[in-house]
Amino acid sequence: MSLINMAKREINCKIVYYGIGLSGKTTNLHYIHQVVRPQDVGEMVSIDTETERTLYFDLLPLELGVVRGFRIRFQLYTVPGQVLYQQTRISVLKGADCVIFVADSQASKLQENIECWQELQDQLRRMKKNIAEFPLVMQWNKRDLQDVLPVSVLEKYLNPYRFPAYEAVAVTGTGVLESLKKGINTTIERLDRI
Repeated sequence: MSLINMAKREINCKIVYYGIGLSGKTTNLHYIHQVVRPQDVGEMVSIDTETERTLYFDLLPLELGVVRGFRIRFQLYTVPGQVLYQQTRISVLKGADCVIFVADSQASKLQENIECWQELQDQLRRMKKNIAEFPLVMQWNKRDLQDVLPVSVLEKYLNPYRFPAYEAVAVTGTGVLESLKKGINTTIERLDRI
C-alpha cells in the first residue's frame, strides 16, 4: 500500500520484482540503475551471497516528479528466488503496490515458474488482494537463450488473468524499461481511483 505523507506532499510506492532464483530480477534493477538519470535514482542496496544471489532485496528509490501536487517516489525491491527464503519473500511482498513477475523463459524452468507463480497468488490472497485487479506485470525474461518456451506456453501456464506481458533480455535491457513503465503507470492509475 502506498505511503502518503501529507506534510511533505509525497507518495511512496513499492514495486516488487518476484520470480524464481536467477530469473533476472536483480539484473533488471541493475540495468534500470545504470540508465536512469542520476538525479532521479538513489543508491542501490544489494545484499548478495557468495553465489551472487540476492538474499533479501534490492532497493532502488526512483523519483518520478509531481502528480496532482504530490511528489511520487517508487522503491523497487527484489525478492530472493530461492525456496529456502520463502519468509523473506513474504516480508518483502507486504505493502507492494505492484508486482513485476520475472519468469525464466527456459523450458527447464517451467515447473519452478509455475510453483513460484502459485506462491505469489497465494500470498496476495492472504494479504486480501484481489489478484485480478492487482497491478501486476509479467516479464518473459531470457528470450535470447536457446531452449526458451514459446510465449503462448508461458501465457497459458503463468498468465491466466492476461496481465500485460513483455518479452525481455534483462542483461541487455530489452523489455526492462517497458516492464517498469507499465508497472509504474498501472500503479499510478490505481492511485487515481483511490
